[in-house]
Amino acid sequence: MVPLFAWMLLSHPDDPVWRWATTGVFVLAMLTDLADGKIARRYNIVTDFGKLADPIADKAMTGMAFVGLSIIGELWWWVTIVILVREWGITVMRFAIIKWGVMAANRGGKLKTVFQTAAIILALMPLPDLLRPVAWVVMAIALLLTVLTGLDYVREAAKLRRSYHERQAGGFA
Repeated sequence: MVPLFAWMLLSHPDDPVWRWATTGVFVLAMLTDLADGKIARRYNIVTDFGKLADPIADKAMTGMAFVGLSIIGELWWWVTIVILVREWGITVMRFAIIKWGVMAANRGGKLKTVFQTAAIILALMPLPDLLRPVAWVVMAIALLLTVLTGLDYVREAAKLRRSYHERQAGGFA
């Protein structure tokens, strides 16, 4: 859905009908991601591959949304850059530490995703000027959670590494 979403947003940024349709495609993509996770947990088919691949798929869609909103001038580039550096940095870190164990998304990361998704939806919708401040507040919360949870993941990765080395040393640090 990422290419379709990108085309819709970038081709028709000022048309309210297209913006509603673009918002609908984004919401549909995020709902299918949510359903996929629920199905995997419900039927106990959570895999290490899924723990790594699912966040990458999320980042492709949300990343395109942030970049697209910046391209059309509706989101500051520095916000997009901070978010993307954190998102892709954590993804690269997950691959780098896989030899020590798989680091799945935690509650903070899931809350961050909820706020990013809500912020993107509000930014995509052709809201009246009166409601624009709501979209900016949600985007600010999403940005703050993105940074804070990124720092938390780095801390968790260090703990995972330390725990791995302790196990390798027979329990001695």
